[in-house]
Amino acid sequence: MQTIALVGAAGNMGTRISQRLKTHAEYRVLLVENPKFVSKLTERGDTPVAVEVAIPQADIVLMAVNDAFIAGVAESVVPMMKPGAMLVCLDPAAVRAGRIPGRADVALFVTHPCHPPVFGDETDPEARADYFGWGKAKQSIVSALERGLESDYVRGELLARDLFEPILRSHRVSVEQMAVLEPAMSETVAATCIAVIREAMDEAIQRGVPEQAARDFMMGHIAVPIAICFNYTKWNFSAGAQEAIARGKESIFRSDWKRVFEPDAVLESVRHITTPRP
Repeated sequence: MQTIALVGAAGNMGTRISQRLKTHAEYRVLLVENPKFVSKLTERGDTPVAVEVAIPQADIVLMAVNDAFIAGVAESVVPMMKPGAMLVCLDPAAVRAGRIPGRADVALFVTHPCHPPVFGDETDPEARADYFGWGKAKQSIVSALERGLESDYVRGELLARDLFEPILRSHRVSVEQMAVLEPAMSETVAATCIAVIREAMDEAIQRGVPEQAARDFMMGHIAVPIAICFNYTKWNFSAGAQEAIARGKESIFRSDWKRVFEPDAVLESVRHITTPRP
């Protein structure tokens, strides 16, 4: 049995993880939380464990902490970890930004869910509505070993599978590659474009299109381009659509927008994400 200290156990991510780990008898889970939020644990019937008690006995310290605060928490937690233990982060930002203290005798593992795919094979209504991947729909995961032995990757990936099951595929990448995936690809580009798509729908409504008509039209016209662009269909855009896309790129995007994938741009992004804000 492995002992896991779950740091940030009362937060949204920590709550979901603690519930998931309860279904796995091979883990002994110690719930750690800031004294300001300990009441959230006791109110739901969980027993908090003081950080100075939990960390030294943990085989794995799992950080379910907001990116902006993880550096400060890690600075106090890592020195208390026992030799041979492993620190697990659920996002690459703090690791890529150099916010996690290094210890040669402590492994550092990073994992992150891909979330259930848009075009999945789920038929159960609950699974189809499991957008984040919390136990109903299959999803893939990406994992990286920043520091440690190959055996550390094996135990880290086993934990990742248990956290985000059911698993579709498990991919091994580097921390640098994971930061390209998020924030660069999935947030800086994809989430931004989708936010603009929503603004476009709102603009159509503002200009007089009935709201439900605009929403129905947009939801259908999101699915078709995804299917075409990601090769889920052999159909292609019409000649008129291709012309509109070419003109749209010129109007909406900067010509150097792929600059966000350059290493220095990614590093700047993760440093910003992991910097506490007033």
